[in-house]
Amino acid sequence: MSRIPQPSEAAVLEVQNLRITYGNTIAVENVSFVIERGEVFGLLGPNGAGKTSTLSVIEGLITPESGTVLLDGTDIRQHRSQAMAKIGVQLQATSFQPELTISQVMRLFAGLYDIKLSDSEIRERLEAEGLTAEASKRFKQLSGGQQQRLSLSIAVVHDPVLLLLDEPTSGLDPQSRRQLWGRIEHLQKEGGSILLTTHSMEEAQAICDRIAIIDHGKLLTLDSPQNLIKKHKDDPRVRKVAHGKVTLEDVLIGLTGSEIRE
Repeated sequence: MSRIPQPSEAAVLEVQNLRITYGNTIAVENVSFVIERGEVFGLLGPNGAGKTSTLSVIEGLITPESGTVLLDGTDIRQHRSQAMAKIGVQLQATSFQPELTISQVMRLFAGLYDIKLSDSEIRERLEAEGLTAEASKRFKQLSGGQQQRLSLSIAVVHDPVLLLLDEPTSGLDPQSRRQLWGRIEHLQKEGGSILLTTHSMEEAQAICDRIAIIDHGKLLTLDSPQNLIKKHKDDPRVRKVAHGKVTLEDVLIGLTGSEIRE
């Protein structure tokens, strides 16, 4: 198992010894990782691996049985409201009020954070997402890629210290996916810190600085995409599933198994 980075002043998120249970079922067991400020960090694993439970704790939606989660130095269990104000979340599918124009949607959600956006500020934000021409369109009239770009803009409207992206490009065509990658990379260049879940190994390898692979509630390995391949390329389990040169997907499948998870 990879060495878990120790907490530092540069860390935006510190997860230590996280344990999550549902009745007698252990969903997450002794998971620890640190996300550095300005880092895109991928949390990967098959369905049922424990990713969603881990994210739910970080988002403050559920309380773990034990463990510590510090967001920008704030313990989310002790100061939940303060910590949640520092997080932005974009889900796999987001449904805003379908009859509102996207300008109205942006103004509404900015207001939830007590942020007043002028018409020019809204135009600037929509322009950054390539949505200027759609400003007067209703949300339901947008394509899937446009909806996800709007969702991303709203997720960062309050300048969160950590952005959670839960399979943000699922179901998008290649052009929309690459456009969203560009926005994520731009946010990182501006100093943003991002926790990403995805089933696309191409996506993880393209935009993540480091990746943690989790399965059956346990963290199996953690490193940069290139180092994960280098570290596990000679593992018999990985070699067994590889077709030629070992890829990040081969590493994931080799470590977590080939069976289909529902």
